[in-house]
Amino acid sequence: MTGRHQRRRHRGAIAAAAFIFAAGGTACKGNTDTSKTAAPAAGMTVGPENIAIVKAQQIRSGPAISGSLTPEEQATVRAEVGGAVLQTYVEQGQHVNKGSLLVRIDDATLREAVLSARAALATARNSADIAKKQVDRDEALYKAGAIAQRDVELVTNQYSTAESQVANAQSMLANAEKQLSKATVVSPFAGIVSQRQVSAGDVVQPGGALYTIVNPATMRLEASVPADQLSEVRIGIPVDFTVNGYPDRQFTGRITSINPIADPATRQVRIIVTLPNTGGVLVGGLFADGHVASETRTAPVLPIAAVDEGSPQPFVMEIKNGIVQKANVTLGIRDVATETIEIRSGVQPGDTILLGAARGISEKTPVKVSAPSDTMSKP
Repeated sequence: MTGRHQRRRHRGAIAAAAFIFAAGGTACKGNTDTSKTAAPAAGMTVGPENIAIVKAQQIRSGPAISGSLTPEEQATVRAEVGGAVLQTYVEQGQHVNKGSLLVRIDDATLREAVLSARAALATARNSADIAKKQVDRDEALYKAGAIAQRDVELVTNQYSTAESQVANAQSMLANAEKQLSKATVVSPFAGIVSQRQVSAGDVVQPGGALYTIVNPATMRLEASVPADQLSEVRIGIPVDFTVNGYPDRQFTGRITSINPIADPATRQVRIIVTLPNTGGVLVGGLFADGHVASETRTAPVLPIAAVDEGSPQPFVMEIKNGIVQKANVTLGIRDVATETIEIRSGVQPGDTILLGAARGISEKTPVKVSAPSDTMSKP
C-alpha cells in the first residue's frame, strides 16, 4: 500500500472516530434523564475535512510509471592509446565544451613513429621520382629505336611499384599521426564532468576509463508498462512526474521510445521518457514517480474517496439545501496520481459531496457544515 493510500485511510479513521465520539456524546446527554422521552435529532455537523466540492478542472488518465532518472547524453571517455598520463585538465563537477582538453598521455613513442613514417614516405617519393625519370628516358630511347619495348615495360613496372610504396608510406604516416592525436584526449560533447578516473602519473592501457561526461540538459527515464495498457501508450504522449527531492514540483516529459518486444518474464513493455531539465535542477539517480497522460480533458472532478463504487450504480452522498441526498453518478476517466475521478453526470461543479466516514450519514439527515463552503478544499 502506498503512503498516499495510507494517509487517506488514516484520515478516514480519524473522521470515523470523530463521528463515534459525537454520537456517544449525544447518547450520554439523552441518558441524563431516562424519565423523559428522547427528542428527535436536530441534525449533524460535519467539518471541512469531510466534504469535497465538485470542481471543473483538468484530469488525466494513463498507466503509472516509476524509475530513476539518467542523463540523456553521457559518455565514458576511454584511452585509445597506452602510456603514462602526463596531465589532467578538468575536475569533477566542472563544465566542459565540445573539444575541451581532458587528458594528455605521454606521446614520445608515438612522435618517433610519426618521424619514422615521414622518413619512409620521403624515401618512397625519392625512389618514385627516380623511377619516373628512368621511364621518361627509356620511352625516348624506344622512340629512337635504341632499345627494345621490353626494356620500357620493365622500367614502367618498376615505377608502378615505387608509386605503390609511396601510397603505402602515406597510409603509414596518416595512421601514425592519428595515433599521436589520440594521446591528447578531448571532450566528445559539451557537458559536466561526472567522474575523473585517472590522475597524472597513472599508466593507462587502450580502453581504460579516463573521464565520465554527462549532458544534464535532458534527462531520461526507462520504465515499464503492462502489456494490457499498451494501447494507452504512444510516442509523444506527455508524462507527468514528481521527483524525489522536489515534492512540491511537477515535471512533464514525453515518451520518445517504445520497445517493440515485451519482456517474456513480466509481460511488460519498456518505454523511454525524455524530460527537459530546465534550469539543470535534476540530477541523475533521482527517483521519479508519475503517470502517462493518455487522455486529458477538463471536466467536473471529485476525489475517488467521495464515490461509492460498490454497487452496480455508482453514487455519492450530496448535501442539498442542508439535507443529505443520494445522487447516482456516471463516471469517466480517473487520475491515479491525484486520486481523482471524472463525474460525467449526476452532480454539477459547486455541489457539496460527503467524504470518508461522512458518507455513512443516512439520506434526509439534516447536516450543517462547520465552515463556509468557500473556505473548503478536499483533503
